[in-house]
Amino acid sequence: MLARPAIGVRKGHRVQLLQLIKNRSLLVAPYRRLKITSDPDDNKFVECADTARADYLITGNGRHFPRFWKGTKIITPREFIEVAVPHLLRG
Repeated sequence: MLARPAIGVRKGHRVQLLQLIKNRSLLVAPYRRLKITSDPDDNKFVECADTARADYLITGNGRHFPRFWKGTKIITPREFIEVAVPHLLRG
């Protein structure tokens, strides 16, 4: 996924980005079912974001999701990188 040209992460920085994500990740177990997305299989991601009170839900399939869910903004991988680590992008 990070190798896709549309994402734009420089080859030498992909491992650095994955390590950053790993270090900031939180494992959650959703405690309630939601019916938010147009694809029922995608609701589990909103459920996790809701439980974690996540700032962002990152997906390459945004057409199935609302733009926001409570305090969580649904963004593309490229948008996330632009916000979190813009220095890792190709110049």
